[in-house]
Amino acid sequence: MREPALVARRPGVDLREGAGTACGTFGELLQGVLPDGVDFLVTFPITRGTRAWFRYDRDGPLHVFPSHKTKSLRLARAMFEAQGVVGGGSLVLDSGLAVGKGLASSSADLVATARAVGAVLGLDTSPAAVEGWLRPIEPTDGVMHPGIVVFEHRTVRLRASLGTLPPATVVAVDEGGHLDTVAFNRRPLHRTPAQKREYERLMRDLTTAVDHGDLARVGAIATRSAVLNQRLVPKRNLDAMIRVSDEIGALGVVCAHSGTMLGLLLDADDPDHQHKLSAAAAACSRLPGATTVFRSFTSPGSAHAS
Repeated sequence: MREPALVARRPGVDLREGAGTACGTFGELLQGVLPDGVDFLVTFPITRGTRAWFRYDRDGPLHVFPSHKTKSLRLARAMFEAQGVVGGGSLVLDSGLAVGKGLASSSADLVATARAVGAVLGLDTSPAAVEGWLRPIEPTDGVMHPGIVVFEHRTVRLRASLGTLPPATVVAVDEGGHLDTVAFNRRPLHRTPAQKREYERLMRDLTTAVDHGDLARVGAIATRSAVLNQRLVPKRNLDAMIRVSDEIGALGVVCAHSGTMLGLLLDADDPDHQHKLSAAAAACSRLPGATTVFRSFTSPGSAHAS
């Protein structure tokens, strides 16, 4: 008895469709606590991410596929309630980001969901608005903002936009397992006043380095941040990765501070890039864990877009 109603539905009226995307981030270029007590991170956008498609159906329930993406379902329901919209629809997520590794997989899912559902419902999906949608759900990386940003992830607020960097490659080793970012961010992270001052200095230096497109300085700061993070989420491969970085002429080591990955940072415009990439991949393959290559993402229209 449902068939006539299905036939009568009108595309664009009863059935509307929208899509959204969001990039991931390879760990963080820097993460810590500032003298004002605020936890922060600095994103490093990569080309892998999440795509979301949403099809509104005024007569249907709200479904998400895959079905375990319950946070995205919760977000979609909140957006429906905020707009006072009846009905439901199908939300489909396709992610190239492994879960629990420090690649902002959950954040990318949520940002892509907000953009897809918001486009259909006519809601504001600006970066600031997306922060507001995500804040009640979980601590979130700043991937709703273009470029590299300083982000207060526990309160889901932008602190500063830094800009973009020249293209880079990361040759990464995944040490295995999964880390629950939400549980991690519930932990109190004690830092001494001296450590907080060091993070403040590193953030100032990183701001200048990004502004100047200085990948070498960015790599040095990222390496220091990885070393400082050892007291919280130790990486067994860090010392070896730093040695490999020095041996092959990489720019440094980037860390997934609340994840399981470390990566060697390479300048993609380096004339010797291919040789260094091969050397990095060979060296990483000899370490415990799976090796993957990531590419940095540069927003279209930025000074470093290809």
